[in-house]
Amino acid sequence: TGIKVIDLIMPIAKGGKIGLFGGAGVGKTVTLMELIRNIAVAHSGYSVFAGVGERTREGNDFYYEMEEGGVLDKVALVYGQMNEPPGNRLRVALTGLTIAEGFRDEGRDVLMFVDNIYRYTLAGTEVSALLGRMPSAVGYQPTLAAEMGALQERITSTKTGSITSFQAVYVPADDLTDPSPATTFAHLDATLVLSRQIAELGIYPAVDPLDSTSRILDPNVVGQEHYDVARGVQGILQRYKELKDIIAILGMDELSEDDKLVVARARKVQRFLSQPFFVAEVFTGSPGKYVSLKDTISGFKAIVDGEYDHLPEQAFYMIGGIEEASGK
Repeated sequence: TGIKVIDLIMPIAKGGKIGLFGGAGVGKTVTLMELIRNIAVAHSGYSVFAGVGERTREGNDFYYEMEEGGVLDKVALVYGQMNEPPGNRLRVALTGLTIAEGFRDEGRDVLMFVDNIYRYTLAGTEVSALLGRMPSAVGYQPTLAAEMGALQERITSTKTGSITSFQAVYVPADDLTDPSPATTFAHLDATLVLSRQIAELGIYPAVDPLDSTSRILDPNVVGQEHYDVARGVQGILQRYKELKDIIAILGMDELSEDDKLVVARARKVQRFLSQPFFVAEVFTGSPGKYVSLKDTISGFKAIVDGEYDHLPEQAFYMIGGIEEASGK
């Protein structure tokens, strides 16, 4: 995908389902747009975008962005935004899916983007209330799992073509155990969890590398080196997380030399997981970066192995490939 943290920690399978989970304002839509841009430009595939109950402004921005990127002829956009009646919002995701199935049956590999699955569920809740059904947990519709299944089970690949889907999932009050995100989890191959704590550090994309998973992060699929580097990165970050309490109470000086090194490397890894996006150039003023998988793996491997211990952590913040760190 050209996004370091996604390629490393949660590699995406062709024909897989990927969920982007996050509360309000941690960057779901921006990450989704960057994925569409990178994949449309680098892989020249067909994409279908279903805007379900999201802001009309975003839909408008998105249209012009695709036009600017010159990929409008490869994207089908279907909208049922938040000003539409619930019946429309409940059906628009399925309309998008039908278009994707049409492309797939022509023998193409399609990308299906849904922003946002939560609004699909919410529309179902509204319709359910209008029909006078008894609500279930947290006021959701009693048919929540069945409705989710009706959408998710149609996202399948056949011998002729594949549908790979990316779904943004709004997490109400940052609670991943809420019935709506929890029902979605069951259907996915890879989960990309955006965390508010990481966004607060100014690290974007604010992906939590410890919470995010992928079914194909397996040495038999991605190869031993990729697997080892990804697990090494997660191991270092996990150790840093455990040491944070000690640092908060006693300070850095109380740590052993080994632990100090782990913390320094973990902070570099954390900074290096950030990356300037093409779609955010307007806001950040720094040009977007696309990093190949090979460069991503070698970059993280070098940090974990201590080849960059001499550089300050700031050198790794918001850069593309590792060679830019030395330039800073």
